[in-house]
Amino acid sequence: MAAPDIGTVSTPALTVDQVLGTTRTVRKRLDFSRPVPTELVEECLRLAQQAPIASNFFHPHFVIVTDPQKRAAIGAIYKRAWDGYVPMPFSVPNVKIGDPAHAAQQPRVFASAAYLAEHIAEVPMLVIPCISPRPDGHPTWIAACIWGSVLPAAWNFMLAARARGLAAAWTQIHAMFEEEVAAVLGIPYADVVQAALLAVAYPRGTEFKAVYREPLEHYLHYNTW
Repeated sequence: MAAPDIGTVSTPALTVDQVLGTTRTVRKRLDFSRPVPTELVEECLRLAQQAPIASNFFHPHFVIVTDPQKRAAIGAIYKRAWDGYVPMPFSVPNVKIGDPAHAAQQPRVFASAAYLAEHIAEVPMLVIPCISPRPDGHPTWIAACIWGSVLPAAWNFMLAARARGLAAAWTQIHAMFEEEVAAVLGIPYADVVQAALLAVAYPRGTEFKAVYREPLEHYLHYNTW
């Protein structure tokens, strides 16, 4: 069988390395006023489908939410999850970071994430990648196969969106109340897990830069930990 038509995949303005190095979680620069064409998003999702899946069988699903009332309902749930997340010891304002350059980023990240929590219902499109079966209760290696069949596809989508002039914010805080979101969208919660929530919009401005990351050697291991 022939491979599916995935449309035009060339990115004349960006190299592969530029796409990989500048695909950020964009929050404050999302343009709430500009609709996102569904045909453009579907082109990105066809590329997302090219990500690896376990056993060539575990196909991820994508729920696209543009209905204002459903976005508002999800936004209220998301805000409640955000309010529960902020006091946690591993939240952005509470983690202890020794690297000064890394630590200096945290207030900006927190302000950006708080902004999204207040305004996520205004984002023109929410994309929720899902997978079945739920990984709950499975051995770690099976759960890894399930998660590994949806998370690469979600990242493929974000890369494709970046290459086509869109921006997205990856978040998973809504999963604190995943069953409520499932009820809003008719997702069969008993069988399907939501892997992320991607807020998708055109960006305000076109320049994106690589961010500071701590030196690779701090996190690199050859042959042993």
